[in-house]
Amino acid sequence: MVIKFDPGLYIVAGPIGNLSDLTPRAAELLRRADVIAVEDSRVSAKLLRHAGSDRPMIPYHDHSSEKLRAQLVERMASEAVALLSDAGTPLISDPGYKLVRDARAAGRFVTTLPGPSAAIAALTLSGLPTDRFLFMGFLPSKAKARGDVLTEVMAVRATLIFYESGPRLSDSLAAMALVLGDRDAAVVREISKTFEETVTGCLSELSARYTDTPPKGEIVVIVGSPGEAPAPSEADTDAALIEAMARLPVSKAAGEVAKKLGLDRRTLYARAMLLKDGA
Repeated sequence: MVIKFDPGLYIVAGPIGNLSDLTPRAAELLRRADVIAVEDSRVSAKLLRHAGSDRPMIPYHDHSSEKLRAQLVERMASEAVALLSDAGTPLISDPGYKLVRDARAAGRFVTTLPGPSAAIAALTLSGLPTDRFLFMGFLPSKAKARGDVLTEVMAVRATLIFYESGPRLSDSLAAMALVLGDRDAAVVREISKTFEETVTGCLSELSARYTDTPPKGEIVVIVGSPGEAPAPSEADTDAALIEAMARLPVSKAAGEVAKKLGLDRRTLYARAMLLKDGA
């Protein structure tokens, strides 16, 4: 049975290592698309050969011109255009969102052929909580900028996911330990390839492990969420209530502090009334 693909944009998830992970529907699309927009034609050529595709490729990446993007969107009116990254799902730390945005603005058909993602695969391998997570992509290369980004998420109660390169890995892990605290973490690399590896430990241990021997391959770092925050002291609670009551009625002040400190509103209201009567 020959599958017919309508004109539009097809976001195609490719393998992150093992070429056999390409889905049958994605392989069929790569054989039948009118044109395939790729990050690097040298990388994508291997996948197209595996899929039995001889369809033309057009390089499309972060530095592509608006003119090229407009041309691709125009072609989507009558042709099936596939978007393929070097590995995994396009738009995850890869170029592409502007093409999707412009395609939708032009009223083009847009769909995805889902498949592998290194971030999600590494999360499942890490053994860390998966109920809430935040994807951070690559950290900045400069120390101050890297520290600023980590400071922004230090209080986020979620597992954090980072992409990283071998030469930068030890320094990045050390920065995470310094800013986030010495949390449980996992370094996952070469997913679905021959030398796939998952190493777990606290951030400082992992940083020391890779100081003199930077690993090769594509790397994902998974960092556990911060521990439970200590319960606020009675003095801190009273101070928060007094400050809030200077601005708000007692009931609203109790509600604000309850939300801020994660405490029971009724208990705080009763305490606020005592503080008010004793003032």
